[in-house]
Amino acid sequence: MSVLDVSHLQIGFAGTPEFAAVKDLSFTLKAGETLAIVGESGSGKSLTALALMGLLPKTAILRGDAAFADGDQKRILQELNGTTWQDVRGRVVSMVFQEPMSALNPVMQVGKQLSEAISAHQRVSHDKARQIAIEWLGKVQLPEPEKIYARFPHQLSGGQKQRVMIAMAMCHHPQILIADEPTTALDATVQQEVILLMQQLQREHETSMIFITHDLSLAARIASEVLVMYKGQVMEYGAAEVVLKHPQHPYTQALLACRPSVNHKSERLPVVSDFWQPENELLTSESELKNIPAAKRENSQSNKSILKVENVRIWFPQKKNWLRNALEYFKAVDDVSFELYKGETLGLVGESGCGKSTLSRGIMGLVPIHDGHIYFDGKDLAKASQQEWLTARRKMQMIFQDPFSSLNPRLTVGDIVSEPMRVHRIVSRSELKKETLRVFDLVQLPASAYDRYPHQFSGGQRQRIGIARALGLKPEVLICDESVSALDVSIQAQILNLLRDLQQELALTYLFISHDLSVVYYLCDRIMVMQKGKIVETGTAEAVLKHPTNPYTQRLVDAV
Repeated sequence: MSVLDVSHLQIGFAGTPEFAAVKDLSFTLKAGETLAIVGESGSGKSLTALALMGLLPKTAILRGDAAFADGDQKRILQELNGTTWQDVRGRVVSMVFQEPMSALNPVMQVGKQLSEAISAHQRVSHDKARQIAIEWLGKVQLPEPEKIYARFPHQLSGGQKQRVMIAMAMCHHPQILIADEPTTALDATVQQEVILLMQQLQREHETSMIFITHDLSLAARIASEVLVMYKGQVMEYGAAEVVLKHPQHPYTQALLACRPSVNHKSERLPVVSDFWQPENELLTSESELKNIPAAKRENSQSNKSILKVENVRIWFPQKKNWLRNALEYFKAVDDVSFELYKGETLGLVGESGCGKSTLSRGIMGLVPIHDGHIYFDGKDLAKASQQEWLTARRKMQMIFQDPFSSLNPRLTVGDIVSEPMRVHRIVSRSELKKETLRVFDLVQLPASAYDRYPHQFSGGQRQRIGIARALGLKPEVLICDESVSALDVSIQAQILNLLRDLQQELALTYLFISHDLSVVYYLCDRIMVMQKGKIVETGTAEAVLKHPTNPYTQRLVDAV
């Protein structure tokens, strides 16, 4: 029995080629089953979800149809209006949005947001809605639900916010749950917990699910059927076992091949264009690609220490203990020591909240250090003056996790990349544009990007802009903070290849922070594992990820 039939769905926008966003999409969702919709950014996955929720922008043009099963009657998508949508949305179809921080009201307690949704749809009293909300916070396995009820979104971790969103979507017992990238940028362990939770709630309430993702391995774990999209079109659709193990379309083969694996260590990652381009159909078969000689990675690592961190503590004051007349601290980074050698890539892994990003920001002088030493270029940066920091930052740069929020939306890309070079006087003003275009060429950005703004670029291109800004100063050390975590597998492969090529060409040293162990294994020479502000295991990539000795590292590896 089907609960949703989508027939020849088309979505377009005024001023663009007709129905370019989604073209002739058809599929069926059966009761209690999970359909995974996979594809790169811009393929039309999220637009399809918004159409099924009646949340498309007013400028969108919709054709085709979708029929929801609602008891003994059918609800036709095109016939629903504002009033009838209120009855359908939440009860028949509900949605977990991609980014919980932007989906939750930052100035309202999460419990009140949940009880407000319950009051609107279930028509119960305020006290009853609060009681149901607390019960659901417990159902999604949040600790101390009554305390969580009174917290604001910024007081919760990424995984906890996602659980609140799941509770909000599931509390009305919908027949269909649409989950739009619900685990993007979550750690492997948190991701596993969220997936298990969704599957458990799905079984308990016999819910059908549409799971939108760009992670093919995740689709294989959770879905019974898979639909592969590219630029609004269906490339392949069928049973997950068939589509993901025996793909017929070259685009699906390309997506599967782009993912870093144990077999790709020291080799250049294949990208989608190695397999397929839409205008040429099949370029290379899967079997032929295996026979293409891959460029081997030369080991440029030396024994010379370029950065030395000694007993660094980054503590944040929380409250004063009046009995002891002393401040109490949150120990984000607690007694961390390591050395980074010239030419190597050192990986730093761990769950959200373990202190990875705080440590990197401490090294860059972006958060104050409570105690310890950071030796770089013969100077202790923990005691450096402003002028010494200015010199150090020219030689040590950072690529931030979210390229969009770290790029000034009011500046052109040319200004963004050239500004650090102007501040540090890398070249004369007359040579500034020429040098900026040279850096563009390094990261494979077109010269036409110079006068455009960040919002006019894709996620992968924005990440290249962030890399270009850092490279403009000709640094010796690059700190990459989750720089590929939210990218599609094809764009991720391009960025990883680029980072490796730049390391060879410019003799760069990387501190690479990530929660994706397959990416860390592919790129890194050594790995440090961090837990609750401390380094719990260090060694070669091979030793740490294939033969972990610490129970925490074993748990991280098992979760992948």
